[in-house]
Amino acid sequence: MTEADEVPTVTLLGDAEMPVVGFGTWQLQGRRGYEAVRYALEVGYRHIDTATMYGNETEVGRAVRDSGLDRREVFITTKLPPERVGRERETIAASLRALGTEYVDLWLIHWPPARGGAGVPVWREFLAVRDANLARAVGVSNYSVAQIDQLIEATGEAPAVNQYPWSPRSHDPAKLAAHRDRGVVLEGYSPLKGTNLGHPVLSAIAGWHGVTPAQVVLRWHIEHGIVVIPKSATPHRIKENIDVLGFSLTGEEVARIDALARS
Repeated sequence: MTEADEVPTVTLLGDAEMPVVGFGTWQLQGRRGYEAVRYALEVGYRHIDTATMYGNETEVGRAVRDSGLDRREVFITTKLPPERVGRERETIAASLRALGTEYVDLWLIHWPPARGGAGVPVWREFLAVRDANLARAVGVSNYSVAQIDQLIEATGEAPAVNQYPWSPRSHDPAKLAAHRDRGVVLEGYSPLKGTNLGHPVLSAIAGWHGVTPAQVVLRWHIEHGIVVIPKSATPHRIKENIDVLGFSLTGEEVARIDALARS
């Protein structure tokens, strides 16, 4: 990446600026996790996604500090696990200590805390944490649109983000539109895990642009306005996953990839 390829951002409810490509850290712990995050920051990532459940907030925080970057340059997300429901303040305090920061940029409810329910009391605590300036924005993960509506109806405030598994195979235009209608940014995780990277459509488009099928998939997310957080511990793949800003997909190419959900 060059300065000209600086990752664009999307403005969240509350005005936090979230880079559209982030670095996922699930299963990246210890020295391996630290080195992966350090390298990601070195090659241009400015958005790091972690969670209490991942057990790596300390490594993430140390990598950010050791990078030499100003804290304000790095967008950090962490998440509340289901077993910490009712201990929201305690959990965010522990996350901030582990990360070595006074605030996170985004705090998410990792999973809906009750079967079929949205966890309105938890959401009220999240809003209070945001209002206390411990999180610049708050949101959810793995929520249905109906559950998001429960939060909005109860509090009048929508989550800034819903982090959700997303790939060409699971593409759902109606769900994407429903999030946009509510002002909720959709953030896709496991973008490559759920994709057949050997599919002829992806291979053909990759060949036309001189990139890899994985890069095509990540660029496809961006074309749809979906924030994407690929994960890898392999240096060349970490770099490859952010080198998706020097090309764009045509409307026809996007439509061909969209159609993979129906194939």
